[in-house]
Amino acid sequence: MSPSALLHKQYSAGTMSLLPLIYIGWSDGILSPRESEVILQKLEEFSFLTGDDKTQLKKWCDPGTPPDEETFEHWKTLIFDLCKNANSKQKEDLIELGLMMARSCDDCEDVSYWTSDQTKAALDELQEKLGISNIEAHRKLFDESEEELDSEFDVQNMCRLLDDEFHEFKNKIRTLMSYPEFRMEVIRDKDAYRTQIMNWCKELAKQGLGALSYPTSYGGENDMGKYSAFFEMLGYHDLSLAIKFGVQFGLFGGSVLWLGTKTHHDKHLQAIGELKLAGCFAMTETGHGSNVRGLKTTATYDANTKEFIIHTPTEEDGKEYIGNALHSKMASVFAQLIVDGENHGVHALLVPLRDQTHKLLPGVKVEDCGYKLGLNGVDNGRIWFDKVRIPKENLLNRFGDVDETGSYVSPIKNPSKRFFTMLGTLVGGRVCVPRAGLSAAKTGICIAVKHATKRRQFASKEGQKETLLLDYPTHQRRLMPLLAKAYALDFALSDLSKDYTKNLNNDLRRIEGTAAGMKSYATWFTTQALQECREACGGKGYLNENRIADLKADTDIFTTFEGDNTVLMQLVAKGILSNFSKEFHDDGFIAVLKMLSSQLSTNVFERNPISKRKSDRKHLLSAHFQMSAFRYREQKLLYTASQRMRGHIKATKSSTTAFLKCQTHMLALAEAHIERIVLEKFISQVKNTQDITCKNMLKKLCRLYALHTIEGHKGFFLEAEYMNPSKTKAIRSLIDELCADVRQQALPLVEAFGIPDEVLMAPIAI
Repeated sequence: MSPSALLHKQYSAGTMSLLPLIYIGWSDGILSPRESEVILQKLEEFSFLTGDDKTQLKKWCDPGTPPDEETFEHWKTLIFDLCKNANSKQKEDLIELGLMMARSCDDCEDVSYWTSDQTKAALDELQEKLGISNIEAHRKLFDESEEELDSEFDVQNMCRLLDDEFHEFKNKIRTLMSYPEFRMEVIRDKDAYRTQIMNWCKELAKQGLGALSYPTSYGGENDMGKYSAFFEMLGYHDLSLAIKFGVQFGLFGGSVLWLGTKTHHDKHLQAIGELKLAGCFAMTETGHGSNVRGLKTTATYDANTKEFIIHTPTEEDGKEYIGNALHSKMASVFAQLIVDGENHGVHALLVPLRDQTHKLLPGVKVEDCGYKLGLNGVDNGRIWFDKVRIPKENLLNRFGDVDETGSYVSPIKNPSKRFFTMLGTLVGGRVCVPRAGLSAAKTGICIAVKHATKRRQFASKEGQKETLLLDYPTHQRRLMPLLAKAYALDFALSDLSKDYTKNLNNDLRRIEGTAAGMKSYATWFTTQALQECREACGGKGYLNENRIADLKADTDIFTTFEGDNTVLMQLVAKGILSNFSKEFHDDGFIAVLKMLSSQLSTNVFERNPISKRKSDRKHLLSAHFQMSAFRYREQKLLYTASQRMRGHIKATKSSTTAFLKCQTHMLALAEAHIERIVLEKFISQVKNTQDITCKNMLKKLCRLYALHTIEGHKGFFLEAEYMNPSKTKAIRSLIDELCADVRQQALPLVEAFGIPDEVLMAPIAI
């Protein structure tokens, strides 16, 4: 008698009918008290179960005595063997599988029990109450065999996946960047370098690339997705070009497009797209940094002349680090709008800086920021205004205006909502910047990997060939997780771009929060990855000719501009706690905390010993375990942060003081939130990839990203008693194994980035 037949004899028809459901319930190592309560309640209602059936099933559903691994594997074997010949429709229905198993039992005397619609309806109701998905159940039962994933894949197909719907367009840009006119060279004199960058921008404008996101009536293609894709491609080329391009066409042009109205569009937008009108985006001030609402520059309306008077009150209120400041004829200036003595908050106005001979206009003072750590091809400057008068029409008046009577009017009455709506329209910068930063990180990873597949060092025995750097486990540990995370971020950022372009006119507050978090997470990764790549290349990585030095210097500022990363992550955390809908006033905030406490206290701490120590390969490699761990971390941090803040507020502290007390906690929450989003997008990409060889390779990368991230937070998981040391040790060992596996295809994986040799340039990588 076969093992499965012996197992078969241990179960009655009644217990068989619920076995698939109970197996799925325990499949993550946990059957929560709530799930157990639901099952026990329904068991009493099932007339098709005997008293012995109910007794056995109650034992199986006790959260305090989980099935041991041998029993659990017996269940899996039994279900798989008895149902392997079921058709695809039956396999996709968890209840139908149980009824099929019941009908096959030796003690099944009355088949009508297990074919009746009433029995199936009762079991369907139980499944619905448990919230178990047939799709997820099918995957766990039939799709998670430990097959060896084929690591061979087509590089061009992988490149298409990374390029998404813009593959043909990006290939055209790869060709463009390989032209002699765009040949990169190291220019250390800032003035000569700035001239080169400006010339390149003009050439791109001639080809219509600057106006990609503008309406067709102004020479554009009305395609923000294509603009974002182009900005990403510029990240492989010269980053000063990327930033100069972004300031001119994205920030300056974007402010006119999104904050202005048809009058401004008709007058300026085509000239901006053709770079016949060079402009800058003057928001940041020396003394106020990320605090945009606290800007001190004023725009005071003079009703007698119908003009605004733009003024910088003190030296430290000057506009700081303004890109394109030396080349611009005009600036979008953000200032406090004062009408009839009342301050209506920050608005944007178009302020001319220079005449047609490029001479500064009266009252305008501009100073060169000089040499910087990087991006010396961008002409950053400081700007001050001394009572500069501009026409009333220069106010970008989509969200606020001065009518003919000299009164302030706005379609948005709430000043706070008006402010955030205005800034939300400019979120495109936070969508694009991390994509260019990721391109720089990919370039560094590509250089480091290619170098490591050529460079040899030390031999195991005298006279033997020295070992390739990438064959050392320590080198694999340095570079393979970076490669996996680069892929993870690529898919997540592409998805963010799609979300943004589909929702340009609505739901921008939600996207703004995600964009702020993704910008921070991705640009921090760029900084970390390039440092690791530099070290992995040794002295060669320190040479300018191999590009990593300039990539590091040019992207260092990415963690600061478009918002300081730490400040942005605080905004993400606030958005999570307030559900993007409430301002942080004490009463509303406390209500949010109470709601979170109520929701999370019943499920955040549901776990039992088996899940903490479960460490077999299949469990650790499963997307279900990895996603559950990411979600648990986010939920636990959300719950504990809300509890801490609630406690501070109860102790008569204001919500602002409570937030300050919990800032570091909130940063961890924001990071967990973004990491969960990135993993969800990666898992979705794996699931939806049709090319089986690419799919299998992406599955390896996804597993490596997930487990390496979990390992990075093992202190949290150990402290929370979500895992025990044996499990984290098993994860560490499995990461080493995955790194060695991914190493075998590291070269084609970086080639799939599609970086032309003419752009890669580094001698150690070509």
